Amino acid sequence: MTDDLGPVVARSDQIADGEMLDVQVEGLDIAIYRVDGRLYATTNVCTHGRAMLTDGWLEDGVIECPLHGGRFEVRSGSCLGPPVDEPLTTYPVTEHDGEIRVTTRTEAQP
Repeated sequence: MTDDLGPVVARSDQIADGEMLDVQVEGLDIAIYRVDGRLYATTNVCTHGRAMLTDGWLEDGVIECPLHGGRFEVRSGSCLGPPVDEPLTTYPVTEHDGEIRVTTRTEAQP
């Protein structure tokens, strides 16, 4: 089912706190992160090295790219220093009745 909240892309039990999940939404690779019980979604492709971020490391709300070690804050998509200098695109993500939905309607960048 798809509506203005986006399609169902996963079940809540598929992503534990401190973990991430790669999903496809309308042909886009999107990473979903659960940090302190809340969900966040960004593009899953590093803006610097074209690597999949879900192959990297998530700690304290920061995702580190596995290719060159670029780091991003998953809540806002902002980059945290070299080698990255372009933020990640963030996407609205909702969770209700065990379903996780993502829409490709982008949120404002910091």
